Amino acid sequence: MAKSYVWLDGKFIDSSKAVVPISNHSLQYGSGIFEGIRAYSTAKGPAVFRLKEHAARFMRTAKIAGMALPVTQKELEKAIVEIVGKNKLESCYIRPFGFYNDPRIGLDTDGKKISVAVIAVPFGNYFGDKDKGIRCKISSMRRINSQILPPQAKLSGNYATSVLASKEAKNAGAEEAILLSINGWVAEGPGENIFLVSDNKLITPSKASDILLGITRDSVIKTAESIGITVEEREVHREELLTAEEVFFSGTAAEITPIISIDGVKIGNGKPGPITRMLWDRFTEIVSGRDQEFMHWLTFTKQ
Repeated sequence: MAKSYVWLDGKFIDSSKAVVPISNHSLQYGSGIFEGIRAYSTAKGPAVFRLKEHAARFMRTAKIAGMALPVTQKELEKAIVEIVGKNKLESCYIRPFGFYNDPRIGLDTDGKKISVAVIAVPFGNYFGDKDKGIRCKISSMRRINSQILPPQAKLSGNYATSVLASKEAKNAGAEEAILLSINGWVAEGPGENIFLVSDNKLITPSKASDILLGITRDSVIKTAESIGITVEEREVHREELLTAEEVFFSGTAAEITPIISIDGVKIGNGKPGPITRMLWDRFTEIVSGRDQEFMHWLTFTKQ
């Protein structure tokens, strides 16, 4: 098995040595922050997708969490690019992680060391065969809002709701959950944004629905607009999902994943729809470096 490395506080170390005490603050209390980023194989070598946007969001999350990170955004971007080459990867998933590297029990974070790690691992299709699509269940859990936890921050603790919602959906025989906001609007999946197609328009929940403003979501919107598809960002009623012509998830892990049924109700004809397929095909062209219009979204690791 090939040796793998982790970037930790400015140094590459053997991944087997990247360990923390079991009483680590961020492990015990979910006080870490993270990003999810993909690199893709291209004719010019591996390319990180929307590197600057992901790194900037990581820095914003740190600010919201009150974490004084020991790295700058440029240093983080350099580490992300270098970890792909260090681990000799092509298509992969990259996880920057900021955490309180301290074993002392207690909620207080004052005086606790803050560390930043970056890992990179091989990664394929999160939901398997996209040609089949997935079945979803509207969760009994609700999406967090700013009165509970900051929805625009990728805090580790924010995702406890996501874990429970996803588990509930799978126990009911579905592949993934859909969460509503506290006010009952459609919000998002446990780790994905959601889109629907109705009357040839692309509709997605707005910021008012307490969604995470996903970077893949933004990529889908800009890609759709570039080919003349009207995009609406607004509050969405749950029944609109059931009567939509197409529904799909977007996200770093999910990429673009068709949803073929919700709560047992078939979406459209129960197969991935033409607009979903068109956007997925275009997304594939972009991330593989074959689309000149959006080439600026790629950062090549081999200069």
